[in-house]
Amino acid sequence: MLRITDARTGELVDAAPARRGLTRVEAHPQGLDPTGLRVLLAADLLLRALELGGTPVWALLAAEGRHAELRAAADALGIRPFEDGDGAAGLGEAQVLHVVDEGRTEPDGVRVAVAPVTWSAPGAPEEADQAALRLALLTHPRHAPAVIDADALDRAADTLRRWRGAVADWARRPSRPVPDEVRAELRAAWEDDLDTAAVLGALRAVEADPGLPDGARFETYAYADRLLGLDLARDLGHPA
Repeated sequence: MLRITDARTGELVDAAPARRGLTRVEAHPQGLDPTGLRVLLAADLLLRALELGGTPVWALLAAEGRHAELRAAADALGIRPFEDGDGAAGLGEAQVLHVVDEGRTEPDGVRVAVAPVTWSAPGAPEEADQAALRLALLTHPRHAPAVIDADALDRAADTLRRWRGAVADWARRPSRPVPDEVRAELRAAWEDDLDTAAVLGALRAVEADPGLPDGARFETYAYADRLLGLDLARDLGHPA
């Protein structure tokens, strides 16, 4: 079961306390800046993790303005669409989770805090490779400040190229199931406060493990990408 830190208390709480009960996730970006994008990304990951656990979800964008620009930036970053929200009760949801900037003391309810992002790369965030930016943000725990510079984006882009090429190659081999211990490790990582850094570490271990069949590597990466949203299977069917 997914557990998430409530910024009000610093304690882990069940993200979906009612089995199969609807959970509303509200993203509260303060602006169209790298930290605001990280708020949207954290909300997207939260939604994906809940869905992987079988929880129905409702995604809302709760921002004071610039909704069109926020939606465009979110779409470019691979974030699924949010409905407009005003904080009012909706469909009888069993839980409401508010994804907010670190230090924010409202709204009431469970608050999932996101640490700030310092942008040190050339150009504006929207000019960067958005898939590389997404991966660069995922390498940092959500509660830790992140610095995104040119080196971070280059490393992320290199990793994406390597993984996408490897996934396309592994897909040509006979399929094998995700090993039970690997599946358990991945779920334990993302269900522990959305630890995407641990998820990425598990994928690196799978990539390097000489004992795993390539078909199992492919299924593992495809499974993890349901959370990460990095389009790792993008190059399937392309010439080697």
